Amino acid sequence: MTLRERATRTRSLPPLGGDAPGLLLAAAGVAAAIAVHAAVPAVPKLTAAVVLGMAAAHLPGLRPVVRGVARPGLSMAGKRLMRLGIVLLGLKLSLDDVLGLGWATVAMVLAVVAATFTGTLWLGRRLGLPGDQPLLVATGYSICGASAIGAVSQAAGSEEEDVAASVALVTLCGTLAIAVLPLLQQPFGLGDVEFGRWVGASVHDVGQVVATAQTGGAGALREAVLVKLMRVVLLAPLVAGMAVAVRRRARRGGEAVVGADQESGEDPAKNPVKTCSRPPIVPLFVAGFLAMIVLRTTGVLPERALTLAGDTQELLLAAALFGLGSAVHLPTMVRTGGRLALLGLGSWVVVAGVSYAGVLVTT
Repeated sequence: MTLRERATRTRSLPPLGGDAPGLLLAAAGVAAAIAVHAAVPAVPKLTAAVVLGMAAAHLPGLRPVVRGVARPGLSMAGKRLMRLGIVLLGLKLSLDDVLGLGWATVAMVLAVVAATFTGTLWLGRRLGLPGDQPLLVATGYSICGASAIGAVSQAAGSEEEDVAASVALVTLCGTLAIAVLPLLQQPFGLGDVEFGRWVGASVHDVGQVVATAQTGGAGALREAVLVKLMRVVLLAPLVAGMAVAVRRRARRGGEAVVGADQESGEDPAKNPVKTCSRPPIVPLFVAGFLAMIVLRTTGVLPERALTLAGDTQELLLAAALFGLGSAVHLPTMVRTGGRLALLGLGSWVVVAGVSYAGVLVTT
């Protein structure tokens, strides 16, 4: 083959475009996060993935790629791979395990989630944070960190910048909890079981819960995971409620558009731009999440399949969080950084204080 023929063949090959560059970059980010976790086991893979995504977005060599050719694939990872990861997250839950906690603990978890969500949402709006940031931070603190933020943002149609800033804040505070909470076990007079339940009720992400609770031993770790998974169960009704709210808002917006068209004499059917789509009451990935809980409860899946699903879920969420981290724009965060940090601190005080009181009452 002559040089001219090779050049012609090279020009005829389709360029690598679409989602492929971003997905390849996300895969590289996941590999790097795994390496970080292997080198420093105290750093969960998901936490490392977010930080690496943020770093990639600001490194001079990678910044043009992240903001350019890789952006579509990274955005797709932050959305679709997040949904798949949340579906598989349901296989970590069993209704039998949750009910085995006892009604007092279940009531305590409900109270912690309700107080944290409403308190954070109220404070965020009082601080004047933009967009859906108050809602997303409230969700992340009260339910399960970045996974919950991703789920609710899908139902609410949140802006990518709001999602990225909220994930960064929740990840940072959850990472700090790994170092801070074990230091408070003895001063707060908590035994291993009580400490585990406090961690499970107050720390955001599942990986961060495991990293924090394992310092208290096997008993603390078991209680922490069970309480934490009880919080994860509440993700489904929260997302469904958000979908209902968005549906009602879309309906009101559609009625307003129709009224304006009637006044102007315009036929709404001829103006597709003004058509309002209504999101489903229960998003498909939430239905899949619930289906996986039921499947796990039946006990038909072997342990090997559950282990494989757990590893796959962690890889999907790591890729999604790398994509979300790459959307963080630090100059934008700096403009609202003080208010966002204040919201994070206030919410942390609420969730830690209410859960500590709940553990003392129920144990």
